[in-house]
Amino acid sequence: MRRNASGTDRTYACRVSSAPGDVNAADAIRARRLQTSRTALIAGVGAVVLLVADIPFDALTPHFAGAAEGLPFLPFALVGLVVARRQPRNPIGWLLIAVALAMGIAYAAGPYAVLAFRDGHRGLPLARIASVITSGWVLLLVLLPLPILLFPAGGLPSRRWRWPLRAYVVLGSIVFLVVVAGNVPALYLHDVHVDPLGELAQPRGSGFGSGSVAAAAVWFLAYATLTLSFIARQVLGFRRAIGDHRKQLKWLLSGAAVAVLGAVATVTLGHSSPALAVVGALGYLAVAALPAAIGVGVLRYRLYEIDRLISRTLSYLLLTGMLVGTFIGLVALTTDALALSSRVGVAASTLAAAALLHPLRVRVQRLVDRRFNRTRYDAEATVAAFTARLRDAVEIEAIRTDLLDAVSRAVAPSHASLWIRR
Repeated sequence: MRRNASGTDRTYACRVSSAPGDVNAADAIRARRLQTSRTALIAGVGAVVLLVADIPFDALTPHFAGAAEGLPFLPFALVGLVVARRQPRNPIGWLLIAVALAMGIAYAAGPYAVLAFRDGHRGLPLARIASVITSGWVLLLVLLPLPILLFPAGGLPSRRWRWPLRAYVVLGSIVFLVVVAGNVPALYLHDVHVDPLGELAQPRGSGFGSGSVAAAAVWFLAYATLTLSFIARQVLGFRRAIGDHRKQLKWLLSGAAVAVLGAVATVTLGHSSPALAVVGALGYLAVAALPAAIGVGVLRYRLYEIDRLISRTLSYLLLTGMLVGTFIGLVALTTDALALSSRVGVAASTLAAAALLHPLRVRVQRLVDRRFNRTRYDAEATVAAFTARLRDAVEIEAIRTDLLDAVSRAVAPSHASLWIRR
């Protein structure tokens, strides 16, 4: 509206044309409106409910081969929920929730499909759809490397990573569509057969041809190359990082190492003897170290505990291995070489291992702290040197200066002062 010279009002109408860039901006605004704390709460709680409900559902399905397989993915849902509520604009929290949702849906669909097509309850609603989405575990392979690339702020390190990310998204979309398309015949087949895990059983003669195998090999090679490039980016960035960013990357790399070792233990020891199968099950739970480390790194919660955690873990692992080896060696020595009874040999070996516990723990802890917890090692060395100098000090001013210097080097405070009562 504008007033002219004669005093009358004139109203002008204008029309704004929408360009493609404006459409993208509108989509971005709409996506940001969905990235709220309420949406994160709904998605995170839904993922937790699906993963927890998998436990009784597996128990109620007699012919289902799995058992509580969704438990290791509960940390993904919980950590994703906390990160998405604290930092809604950070995609890492939403990716963790998406991983938990995908695995929760896939693990819930498996026993449902078994109940329908192996236990004789074919009248269950949406049973055919359940047999299709049981292969949703493939989303774990597609989504899991993305938080590693986007860690910790949720953005790409530079523009040159845009094309690798786009190529990765295209590869992930292709494999997901191919896997789902392979299960689509279950929607119209008259007789549907599923395996004990609920996945659609392929009929005879429908195996992969040489072309499909070659395509799968090419895809896996490209997937592995891009995933390793994401990991290499963080490893190389760790060498140049300083301050809090270095601590964040140390959390990420430590959690990823524990998760990989746990996955390897699960694959190699899961079907071995009962004792080793327990170790494989613990390795299956070790996968939870990755989302926990991502959550600590993104939220910067107790970042500086990572050095202490690494040193304690390594020292106790080494100590346990030494004590177990000592115990087994002493048992073999006392029972075979010394011809003692088994009870006496076990008792003597137990007492010897108990006597070696404290000195071994102290020595191993010092060696590990010297390499992996240098701050604690330097602080202890500074305090020990100050204690040695204090024995020969006689002047109160020299003691005061030496004490302030030792405190500054040991704990690095922003300010230190000493008041002496006269």
